[in-house]
Amino acid sequence: MTDQTRQTAVDPDALRAMLRREKIAARMSLPAAAHRAASVAVCHHLGEYLLARPVGSIAFCMPMRGEVDCRPLIERLLDAGWLAAMPVVRQLDAPMEFFAWWPAAPMTVDPYGIPVPSTHRTRDPDVMLLPLVAFDAAGYRLGYGGGYFDRTLAAMNPRPFAIGVGFDLGAVDDLKPQPHDIPLDLIVTESGIRAFEHH
Repeated sequence: MTDQTRQTAVDPDALRAMLRREKIAARMSLPAAAHRAASVAVCHHLGEYLLARPVGSIAFCMPMRGEVDCRPLIERLLDAGWLAAMPVVRQLDAPMEFFAWWPAAPMTVDPYGIPVPSTHRTRDPDVMLLPLVAFDAAGYRLGYGGGYFDRTLAAMNPRPFAIGVGFDLGAVDDLKPQPHDIPLDLIVTESGIRAFEHH
């Protein structure tokens, strides 16, 4: 069996499940100081980029499983006049809805146990930060496998500017994207910003 036939024989779902396990484990095992330094660097790059844009609205997620904590960045954006929201799963297998967030916003948990605001529904955001488990050289992301972000982006018109947020350790060559996968506009890690042109 040549390398080529072995590669085409790889089941993309099995590949993704393996990558998901590996990358989450690698992220969770980052020493606290390294995780903190990388998160600060990610927020710095994002802040420089976003604060140079017109004021708008942004959606982000509460960090879980060792993700980048974007709250310090979001607070800077709020101070600059931005509005912030979090995507909330209201129905399984349906697009998410957006609920307003601010530092003292009342919180609850969604069906998956993820903290989300119990505030009011807001308009769709201009910019959306998507957590990355892994990402590839073409701007595709690997999440937790629920499909909620792809489903939500596909239903939004106009589509928000989609930014993947993660760590360099999530980089892979090719995630073997599926037809429903939506590439990101930018990916931001501790080493900087990668931009993608999609036609």
